[in-house]
Formats: sequence, C-alpha cells, structure tokens
Amino acid sequence: MSDPLRLGIAGLGTVGTGVVKIIRQKASLLEDRAGRAVTLSAVSARSRDKDRGVNLSDYAWEDDPVALATRDDVDVFVELMGGSDGPAKAATEAALKAGKHVVTANKAMLAHNGQALAELAEKQGRSIRYEAAVAGGIPVIKSLMEGLAGNEITRVMGVMNGTCNYILTRMQATGQGYNALFEEADKLGFLEADPNLDVGGIDAGHKLAILSSIAFGTQVDFDAVELEGIQSITLEDINHAADMGYRIKLLGVAQLTGRGLEQRMSPCLVPASSPLGQLEGGTNMCVLEGDMVEQIVLRGPGAGEGPTASAVMGDVMDIARGVHLPTFGKPADKLEKVKPARAVTPAPYYLRMALEDKPGALAKVATVLGEAGISIDRMRQYRHDDSTAPVLVVTHKTTRSALDTALEAMSKLDVMAQSPVALRIETV
Repeated sequence: MSDPLRLGIAGLGTVGTGVVKIIRQKASLLEDRAGRAVTLSAVSARSRDKDRGVNLSDYAWEDDPVALATRDDVDVFVELMGGSDGPAKAATEAALKAGKHVVTANKAMLAHNGQALAELAEKQGRSIRYEAAVAGGIPVIKSLMEGLAGNEITRVMGVMNGTCNYILTRMQATGQGYNALFEEADKLGFLEADPNLDVGGIDAGHKLAILSSIAFGTQVDFDAVELEGIQSITLEDINHAADMGYRIKLLGVAQLTGRGLEQRMSPCLVPASSPLGQLEGGTNMCVLEGDMVEQIVLRGPGAGEGPTASAVMGDVMDIARGVHLPTFGKPADKLEKVKPARAVTPAPYYLRMALEDKPGALAKVATVLGEAGISIDRMRQYRHDDSTAPVLVVTHKTTRSALDTALEAMSKLDVMAQSPVALRIETV
C-alpha cells in the first residue's frame, strides 16, 4: 500500500470547507480511486473561532500560510485564500521551493503570475493544478490539457462569470433593471467583495487568460484581455435583443491568428436558440473548438461549495495517482510570448443611442456610419415623451476598427444626448 497523500489547506471559506467535508465523508472512496489514502494534516485561515460547520479539531492549525506550506507532514499545499499577490503568492512559492505540489482555485494569481509560477514549479519538478480556478465544477482545464491534446484549438469561448449571467437572465425574466438585480445578487452573496471584479468582467477575464494560455501554448497575458463589463446594459437592451431573437451574455472569446492573440471579454448578443443563449442563472458554459473535434460544449455550475470543492479534489486525485503535467500544458520555457491583437473578423453590431429630437438627427448618424464604411441592416426609433429620442441601429457586418471610427465621429455630433452602447452580435 502506498503512503497517504497528505494535504495542507490554506483558506477555510466556502470552498476550503467543502474540501474538508469531502476528505472526511468520502475517505474510503478517495482511497479506492487513488490507490492510496488522501488525508489532511493541517489547515490555516484568518480566524480559528469561526463556526464553519465542520470538525477541524483533528488537524493542526497554522496562523501563517507560509508555515503551513512548508510543513514536513504536507505533500500538497491547497491554496484557497485568493488574491493575485500577498499571502497566497508567498505561500505558493514557499510550497514549491519546499518540494510540495500545489492545488489552487486562485485565478487572479495565475492570470497575473502564471508564467513565473510555472517556471518555478517545473524547476522544482512539482505540479500546479488549478481546475477550480476556471468555471467551477466544469472540467474545462482537464478537457483542454488532456481530452483535446490531439487538437489544434481554434477558438475558446464561453460564459465564465455566474454572477453576470444571473443578473442578465434575471433582468429578462423579471423585467427589473440592472441596479435592482445588482442589489439582489449582492444580498444573495453572489458578488465579490469588490463587485467590479464580477460586473466589470475582471474575474471572467482572468479565467479567459488562463484558458488562452493552455489552448494556444502562450504565456498568460491578462493585461492584453480587452475588458468591458455589463454595467451599461439596460432592460431596454435586454428587450430589444429578445425582439430580434438574441440574448445578451458577458462572453469571453479567444483565438490565435497570424496577427496575434485575440482575447476579449465583453457583453455580446448571441442567438437565443444557441446553447449559450439558453444558459440561465449562475451556470457557466465553455465552448471549445478544435481542428479534429470541431466543437464541444461544457456546461455546469460555475461556483459554489460543492462544484468548486469537487474540482479541487479532482486535481488532488490526479496528484495522488502520480499524474504530472506542465502547468499550462507544455513546458513553461516553450510557451510563446505573442503580441495581442484586436478582433478583425467582421460582425454585425447592435447600437443603442439617445438622440436630441431635432430634424435631421437620424440622417447625421446614418451619414457618420456611411462615411466609416458601415451599412445599416435595420434602424428603429421608439416612442418617447421627452426631448430625447431612443434609437436602435443594427449594422451589417463590419470591423470593430470601423465601428470605433464611427463612434468617435458620433461623439462630436450635436444631436447625441449620450454615448452610444455598442454590442457585438456573435455567431456561435
């Protein structure tokens, strides 16, 4: 019988508590599946006195996560504290230098420091596993690194933040506006301590940067992700999209072209009949496209105690079985540093604008679009009770650069009551 695999868990929030529960409740199952026992030696968290609903008296306690990471009776350091730097990064580095494997759910740390940590892990002959960092319980990391290893990945796409999807789908279901649903999500505990991480697209952008690195063999480059949150989306946008057969989603898209790596996280219109369009509530979905497999769709819970703890334990079990893979799918020194690129594939765009109710206002907008080489597919002006006229335009396919030229010119028109909202209509 092999020696047990001994864990040390830093961070006893929702996910950390869930991992402890799995270890306590499923010990026999884990041993049967791993071929060795999986045990917990020690834990660390900010407060010893908090009631977490699970018995921790059997485990040693370390106030300092770095001390936990370097204990002699810890083989795998499980980092569930969060944060791109600070204690999480320091403890992770200490664990690797001490010859420990690392399992983490920390997308921010990997998105900002992934290359350096991968180089350190491989120098030490150790693994960093992080299935729980992206899309909760969905095994998208394992799918890219193992199941699709025989494919050239052509595109990665998905809804990767359950909070944003919850707000957007609830807006359509209830007829309430963004602000009301933001407050509802906050009361339900869906929002991060800094809500902009969710609604600003940053959390999802971290996840997209990680998936891009694995999919395309590139160094993680979160700074190159084009980010746009959902704060500007109104109930009118939701209803207009529905009228045209679309749903609005915070959608991440990444693809590698001859021009560089495109990475964008922004609200888009997707067909209501598509898998992404039918995604409700806090559920996540990842769409992976490869030259051999064509397209696969992975759908599941993107957060929560059970799903995320399940992903953590999947990584622990691979380490217990002796599975050892480079951090991002191939050796860190072979990950390419590529230049960022903006999307050049033409697409139709949805434009919502408010115009001063003056003669010739629509004509001025049409002229600006025409001068940018953008043709109008449809235009609609809605009834209004004041001096500002709501106008909806859907363009034919155009490039983002042409649209940006038009938007800049529109900002100088004397008929614009506010800046237009522009959303890409994505083919999925």
